[in-house]
Amino acid sequence: MPAAKDWERKAQICRDILEKSIPKQWLLPEDKLPTKQQHNVTQIPRTCGILSAEELEMTEQNAAGLLSKYQSGEWKVEQVITAFLKRATIGQQLLNFVTEFLTDEALESAKALDEHFETTGKLFGPLHGVPVSVKEHVSYGGKITHAGFVNQIDNVAKEDALLIKLLKKAGAVFTVRTNQPQSLMHLDCENNITGTTLNPYHLKLSPGGSSGGEGASMGFKCAVLGVGTDIGGSIRAPAAFNNSYGLRPTTLRNPTLGLHGVLGGQESIKGVIGPLGQSIDDLWLFQKSLIDQDPHDIDTTLAPIPWKGELDTPRNITVGIMMTDGIVTPHPPILRALKTAKSKLQAAGVRCVDWQNYKHDHAWDIVSALYFPDGGKRIEDALAASGEPMLPLTQHALNYSKAISISENWDLNVMRETYRREYHALMKERGVDVILCPAYVGVGVKQHGAKYWGYTSLWNILDQPAVVFPTGMDADKDIDVVEEGYSPLNEKDKEEYEACKYIQNDPELFDGVPITLQLVGKHYHDEDTLRAAKLIESVIRG
Repeated sequence: MPAAKDWERKAQICRDILEKSIPKQWLLPEDKLPTKQQHNVTQIPRTCGILSAEELEMTEQNAAGLLSKYQSGEWKVEQVITAFLKRATIGQQLLNFVTEFLTDEALESAKALDEHFETTGKLFGPLHGVPVSVKEHVSYGGKITHAGFVNQIDNVAKEDALLIKLLKKAGAVFTVRTNQPQSLMHLDCENNITGTTLNPYHLKLSPGGSSGGEGASMGFKCAVLGVGTDIGGSIRAPAAFNNSYGLRPTTLRNPTLGLHGVLGGQESIKGVIGPLGQSIDDLWLFQKSLIDQDPHDIDTTLAPIPWKGELDTPRNITVGIMMTDGIVTPHPPILRALKTAKSKLQAAGVRCVDWQNYKHDHAWDIVSALYFPDGGKRIEDALAASGEPMLPLTQHALNYSKAISISENWDLNVMRETYRREYHALMKERGVDVILCPAYVGVGVKQHGAKYWGYTSLWNILDQPAVVFPTGMDADKDIDVVEEGYSPLNEKDKEEYEACKYIQNDPELFDGVPITLQLVGKHYHDEDTLRAAKLIESVIRG
């Protein structure tokens, strides 16, 4: 095995690329950095003096807001992209969420879009000038794409992933590439190359993962849209932990051609690629702009399903309210948000029913066995090839791995399909269109503590679309207290409560942290799920 200094030397290649790419002229001066007592850094862009009032306004828009300003001629793309690059520079200094800035390319693209508009009077496409950040393991032409593994630093992408190509054709401008964890199998964001990403709402908390850099990017408003991937919660946990929006689409709708990693060929639980954003409308626009270009005509794995209809308000939907999965009880802020949501929805005339969990422990038994049917050998081999150390959360993920035979894999696939049919039939029987539930057991978790995937991985095995959205509510230490005499359901429940400090003595940790929820729809009903999320969010926040 190579000596440690060899993997460190290789990792330094990417550290140097990052350092060289940072626009130094927009870094915070020493006296503007947060104090040790300052954990929430979301207001620093407003107080640091680096962004003008107009630039702050620019960076706090959703896509529709930007497109309106571009169409009126009030703002130019180059101005907006510069503002977002400034904000991302500040964000990187505070949160370490970037693997590489794309400054020169972004500004060149911005100028070209401005010239197009000046010449034609028309926007280039539906994403004209919308700044986008993208997870590092989504191949970017001419750039090292290592997927969080030191031994993959030799991999230089020959071309953009198909999704990036299509978003560029729609007018999107890519500004930064973002961090991810070793192995891509953490609900956290740490690797041995560019280190640990932090959460802008509380620097001691995890930004989620594996699209943790994307979560921080959205939470700090460093881009309007983000590109993440999800095989067990990797879009939804970062969106949830960073008070943002995220969509796990049904598989075979968005093109995964050009994703890089070491688990290629694992077909039993397919990963997906999808958007994070600043609003439900952003998620819708991303999906429509992408699928309207018929990616199935290039990526032959995709289902040729068009993006259907408009983002209008649904009528007569029934919402199942899932308070718990029966394995780990959500923490008090999450339970309060669900109860509040139910009350407000019922008051607005939306039919709600209590959704009882169905064999969720069985679901984890299946999905955990199917993640690593090789017993984790590919990941272990990739780490051994460079000599980099295995991180604790990688080991945690591999603790569930067990090498299985082809026959055992086939049997699990049959169990998976049976479970999917049973769950779908149960939703039909109960007349439930969507299920409102937690995205995570709590509003957050301390760095390197995220170990329970059950509230997100359930929907991966069922392959149902799921949206995370903010509720407008925050955790409150005076209201969100553990019930007197609470007794954990099992050892896993006890472990999660202790990890999140609700049974131990740190209620201050989550005080003021935003509360998000997850809405799950039916297989291939991605559009209906987003429509329902739009309605439910407006009712909850109204």
